[in-house]
Amino acid sequence: METDDVPDGAPGAGTATRVREVIAAAGVSQREFARRVVMDPSKLSRSLSGTRRFTAAELARIADEGRVDAGWLLGTRPREKATAPGAGVEGGRPLQIVRETVRLIAEHGFHAVRVADIARACATSSAAIHYHFPGRADLLEAAVRWCMDEDTARRAALLAEADDAAAELRQLIALQTPRTAQQRRQWAVWLDLWAEAARSTAVGRLHSEYYRQWRETVADVVRRGVAQGVFRAGVDPQAAALTLTALIDGLATHVLSVGGPSADGAADAMHAALTAHVTHTLLTPQP
Repeated sequence: METDDVPDGAPGAGTATRVREVIAAAGVSQREFARRVVMDPSKLSRSLSGTRRFTAAELARIADEGRVDAGWLLGTRPREKATAPGAGVEGGRPLQIVRETVRLIAEHGFHAVRVADIARACATSSAAIHYHFPGRADLLEAAVRWCMDEDTARRAALLAEADDAAAELRQLIALQTPRTAQQRRQWAVWLDLWAEAARSTAVGRLHSEYYRQWRETVADVVRRGVAQGVFRAGVDPQAAALTLTALIDGLATHVLSVGGPSADGAADAMHAALTAHVTHTLLTPQP
């Protein structure tokens, strides 16, 4: 369970100021920094404004990303003595932990993955894992958030390349069709985490928010397509998005359940079915 407390005597305002220095030195936006330390952007914002206190684990991840010592962030050590325990690890130790957690979940399922397995994959100790993520629930939430951020970034990049709304929708369908090993791993993680979402309030909220954003992305594309004339007039964007995303989820689940050499054919069939659905229900008929 999350706590907003840090060790007794920690100067909250001073800590927030030093975290701002770390973010400024990173040269990225506050939202991007939150992504790098696998933290809810709204929690980072509230902690910086003084309406919430950083947790010890959050400060550990911030210190690792900024290549400073958590003691300096708390005001207990001078900056010139700061050293980061994760220095030299590409992307920082927290992201390495999260990426390996995601990989192991995809390969073995969340309940089969132990902290010791993650530590072994990261060539570190279980204590180092707990330093950044105190419990399994913290790791699960971080894994979900990382997957969300990665998926959102890929969607944004693809949509920026499309010429019109029809092309945007084709890009989204291609992105969600599990053809490559990476796409199948991502879907395997989502399927495992959906089950966890039903049992975890924190993960459930993340799951609901992610799917709200995903459906709204599709609805926005449909709305633009209607305005551009490439989609039929009178189409309800919200209803169209709900139907299409439900089809994607169901068909992707089928592809992963097939597995093996047959998965390629199932992915092709999934893509064809989604394309046919869009053609028959959304695209404006050509004269």
